Amino acid sequence: MQTRFTEDRLETPDIARANEILRTCVHCGMCTATCPTYRILGDELDGPRGRIYLIKEMLENDRPADPHTVKHIDRCLSCLACMTTCPSDVHYMHLVDYAREYIEDTHSRPWPDRLLRWALGAILPFPRRFRLALALAAPVRSLARFLPGRLGAILRLAPRRVAPPAAGDAPQVHPAQGRYAGRRRGRVALMTGCAQKVLDPEINAATVRLLTRHGFDAAIAKGAGCCGALTHHMGKRDAGHAFAKANVAAWTREIAGEGLDAIIVNASGCGTVVKDYGHMLRLTDAAEGAARVSALTRDIGEFMDEVGLDPPETAPPRLRVAWHAPCSLQHGQKIVQAPKTLLRKAGFEVVEPRESHLCCGSAGTYNLLQPAIAEELKARKVETIEAVHPQVVASANIGCMTQIGSGTDLPVVHIVQLLDWATGGPCPEAIGRLA
Repeated sequence: MQTRFTEDRLETPDIARANEILRTCVHCGMCTATCPTYRILGDELDGPRGRIYLIKEMLENDRPADPHTVKHIDRCLSCLACMTTCPSDVHYMHLVDYAREYIEDTHSRPWPDRLLRWALGAILPFPRRFRLALALAAPVRSLARFLPGRLGAILRLAPRRVAPPAAGDAPQVHPAQGRYAGRRRGRVALMTGCAQKVLDPEINAATVRLLTRHGFDAAIAKGAGCCGALTHHMGKRDAGHAFAKANVAAWTREIAGEGLDAIIVNASGCGTVVKDYGHMLRLTDAAEGAARVSALTRDIGEFMDEVGLDPPETAPPRLRVAWHAPCSLQHGQKIVQAPKTLLRKAGFEVVEPRESHLCCGSAGTYNLLQPAIAEELKARKVETIEAVHPQVVASANIGCMTQIGSGTDLPVVHIVQLLDWATGGPCPEAIGRLA
């Protein structure tokens, strides 16, 4: 793609990076075939190629973002299916992330939109605030069907009950257990995150059990928290960088102390961002530490595939498991086979629905900001999952689990809960309720 940035504009590192990405695009349009919003809306501007043109025009002309451009960029899920399909390796993720920062800096949204985005950024990344907000929402959840748009969407996704804080999520070191007690295989840090440990604290507990049972000390680093993805994807650069820097500082202390063999992330949406810290913070004083952290980061499924899953101690029932691959895992991190391989090794029958490359509509805060499109994507995803007649649905991202779980009666669990169960842990509560 030909670009016409001035030399002065190209001296800005983010513009220089955007220019590099734009010039890689060859207009082939193969990305449109796998773009969920293009498939639903049928508008060229709601596909990657159209959005790239809009971003190019906005940045080249150095003008404030207009409502037309903002509408189509806001509709992007950042599912990154376009990056998997693209034959030219256009790094759409970096381009759309910068476009959102540019929009945040130059465009004044209507006040209800500004208020909602502020609230999401001020509540979701902070577990205490998020837990309180959910507790307040629970009594009025039944009113969701009477409320329009975003407010109804928020209430529909609120859980019926809110679990108390888990003691295992506090800063500490969980030592290797079982036959590895006293002679660990390695030491890792577990990112406990923010929204996930409120919505389903059992995921972190299962991850700790799985890691320690396989011989790893699992450190919960003091000062680590939200990965920054929620604010980063809303274009709030300063807030996203602050979360990222706090994590880099916390894990750097662990590296300098007893050392780390890996940084484990069990929410794939977070993992995609943490693996990109080296780019996000490349122009800051945290650049060196961020690059080191990104290099050490592993998704829990990726890590277990690398170190090897112990044979099942007491084989669980041979359940038929529908594997839902989160976009952030398959497109963002290019991890495709490892989760299915692990589930089969653990003794489960694995089935994969058709259109597995398409997003479920969760996409961080997307299902709260674009509820109509998200609902259509959810309905499509649930239909394809139920068509393969599974007994349980497994995924690797809390957003996907919440989204899909709100549209089906099938139990939806994290892959780590199944792997933990297969190697000696408890039966996941959702499956126990089904039984």
